[in-house]
Amino acid sequence: MTPLFSRRGFLGAAAALTAVLYGAGDVAAQSGDLTIAYNIPVQSWDPTTGPAAVNPVLQSVYLAVFDRFIGQAPDLSFIPGILTEWSFSDDKSTVSMTVRDDAVWHNGTPVTPEDVVWSLQRAANPETGNPMQFVWGKIDNYKIDGNVITADVKEFEPAFFKWMAFLTGFVLPKDYYEEVGAEGFEKAPIGSGPYMVDAFEPGAFVRLKAFPDYWGGAPEYETVTIKFVTDPASRVAEVESGNSDITVNIPYEEYDRLIAKDGLTGEAVPITDIGMIFLNDVDVMLDKNVRLAAHYAIDKQLIIDRLLRGYGVPLATLEAPGYAAFDESITFPYDPEKAKELLAASGYSVDNPVKFTIQTTRGFKPKDYEMIQAIVGMWRKVGIDATIEVYDIAKHYELRATDQLAPAAFYNWGNSIGDPSTATGFSMFGPSPHSVWDSQDLIDKIGPLFSEADEEKRIQGYKDVSAYIAENGYVIPLLQYVMPIVHSDKVKVTPYTSGDLLPQAMTAQ
Repeated sequence: MTPLFSRRGFLGAAAALTAVLYGAGDVAAQSGDLTIAYNIPVQSWDPTTGPAAVNPVLQSVYLAVFDRFIGQAPDLSFIPGILTEWSFSDDKSTVSMTVRDDAVWHNGTPVTPEDVVWSLQRAANPETGNPMQFVWGKIDNYKIDGNVITADVKEFEPAFFKWMAFLTGFVLPKDYYEEVGAEGFEKAPIGSGPYMVDAFEPGAFVRLKAFPDYWGGAPEYETVTIKFVTDPASRVAEVESGNSDITVNIPYEEYDRLIAKDGLTGEAVPITDIGMIFLNDVDVMLDKNVRLAAHYAIDKQLIIDRLLRGYGVPLATLEAPGYAAFDESITFPYDPEKAKELLAASGYSVDNPVKFTIQTTRGFKPKDYEMIQAIVGMWRKVGIDATIEVYDIAKHYELRATDQLAPAAFYNWGNSIGDPSTATGFSMFGPSPHSVWDSQDLIDKIGPLFSEADEEKRIQGYKDVSAYIAENGYVIPLLQYVMPIVHSDKVKVTPYTSGDLLPQAMTAQ
């Protein structure tokens, strides 16, 4: 089965959602309680620093409590957040940002330009542990005039304002944080978002209360409980039993079964997440023939059809349809005979297979472990003997940050701003904390693109890099995900192309 959406870019699939704004807006009455069974627990209430801050899946929870500098609509278009206006000067030497004057923190104090500047400086400070500090450190020498902030550009970053709607791009309360400290903030976090943290049990749940003074209008649901349910079968049971109103990222066969039941419905939309296999430049992966053979041996469409029930789009690069540097002319066919030839050239065969470990999560994304099982089976037929090692997503971040991933490691890469620097760039640029492939050729090719001021040249540069990466087998892109959401038919859910599941965008039917 190949659903119609799998033949479209995700921007087209989300076009009908553009009328839905960032929050619930003008909702006058509140609808009581809402319970969500979510697939990952909150590890920290600081959305700016530490490994958890760059986990795309956690952004949904953070966005319920905190505001980003710049917001995003369901179709990925940029909308005002704490900033209402933002721009580079014509010569790209300065930036200007206007802070809204109607936002308040959950403790009732106003959000100020000083909070914005402090948040940017904190995000840029290497001592805070923000993995993205090298982005935020590219502007400095801030000046405040009323609600307008100006700053000097130390190094031009073409995607700088896009980052303000992405990972670690959150505004935190300067005075409150400095008063209570990091430990106090973890115990009693406050933001300026549509919900306040009412109760939190690590590893179990967070209970949120609507913030009546939210600048975007109070959300419809007064109380939202987000249960942390990492096992997909348990998430299915939660929504099927009625213990939870909504769940996400369950097996697609369960999605199809559940939405056919009375009282339940759902949405499955292409999102900006892609499934990929990191290749680490260690051991046998230093052999180009092995890398390319591992890619040629994977029948991606078969995996989508058999395991994902047609919910997915096969990819040849780390740029998905809808990304700014997506190039449909770059292809990578399924060719097991070519894989055998390449392996034979390096002395490997079915009788003398090349061996390595591949790491994967299990249940974090629909059929992640099963996909890797299928891939390992395909590899075995051409002369690759891979051993599967299961880890949780936190372990993946730890190993990736210290460049200790296995020779192959499955991962879900999120890029809700669709910029190539946040896809191919950061995942394949050796000095990046998100890359484990460190070859100098890629460093030389990608490095200049991070500061390329000519946008047309920058995008073409990333297309060229994507083709080069495919030719050399430096990574194995698999597919663009379709996110399954199942929920009570008494709840209206607004799917976000970013993959965010926002309680403030949910209303009663």
